[in-house]
Amino acid sequence: MSQVDFAVRVKIRIFAVAKIKLVSRMKILVTGCNGQLGKEMRTILEEKLPGKTTYTDIEQLDLTDAEAVKTFVIDNEFSHIVNCAAYTAVDRAEEDKALCSKINVDAVCNLANAASAIGAKILHVSTDYVFDGKAFRPYLESDKVNPVSQYGTTKRQGETALIALAPDSIIVRTAWLYSPYGNNFVKTMLRLGKERDELKVVSDQIGTPTYAADLATAIYKILISHQWVPGIYHYTNSGVASWYDFTKAIHRISGITGCNVKPIPTEDYPTAAVRPSYSVLNTSKIKATFSVETPYWMDSLEKCIEILNNSKN
Repeated sequence: MSQVDFAVRVKIRIFAVAKIKLVSRMKILVTGCNGQLGKEMRTILEEKLPGKTTYTDIEQLDLTDAEAVKTFVIDNEFSHIVNCAAYTAVDRAEEDKALCSKINVDAVCNLANAASAIGAKILHVSTDYVFDGKAFRPYLESDKVNPVSQYGTTKRQGETALIALAPDSIIVRTAWLYSPYGNNFVKTMLRLGKERDELKVVSDQIGTPTYAADLATAIYKILISHQWVPGIYHYTNSGVASWYDFTKAIHRISGITGCNVKPIPTEDYPTAAVRPSYSVLNTSKIKATFSVETPYWMDSLEKCIEILNNSKN
């Protein structure tokens, strides 16, 4: 065996031992466990790290109650907190500003203060809506933020607060999230495609559809990584699409043929909140740092639709 081969084997062994020690000490809190991402986190963590995680939603823990959060986190001695909780009703947020801010900003502050009290690490999920969508290339983590909606503004404020109160945190921005659970674009387009003869869908907003199960897998890999590198990261599936492209793919994969999908500009579909017209995220940093995968969006969409189809049988 050469000296190089021996050194590589020693390094692999060191990493393996370090991972075993890390996992043995882990005690994870996942918030927002009834949401799309929260449910996918439960699926992968119970498979990979059974018995290591506590799952909460509003019924178990009100994240806007600072004292309740602090007591819960300290009493349970969590090592890691994955915050999947968020106010995500983008249009409703324009009117319901107070509640949106409480969940997307105050709750994050409460978790940050509680985590700092015991040295727990936070992984917080954020959004592409922190950008204004005026870019012409995928957004880097270092690009200037400029949210154009109340939802995007509060998510950015949550990021800023977390960095200030718990600088050892990791923030993962994602976009266009969907899953077999809850209400989302995929399930809506499947339903409307079966109910209507024609659908008009916006074709000039560009982003990357992202399967929540893929994001959950990436978060799991970060949690068990031999290194914890604080900062902001972008994670989506690979590739780009418009909402029109996304809809056409949903119908094609699911075998819906009786609905004519027509492309329309954003101006023909007014909404209360302004959406970024371009929100493709550059995922190079998270792939290089944590060796996570970003499957092609259409491949992941096929997996999700297959699960939805099987659940009906």
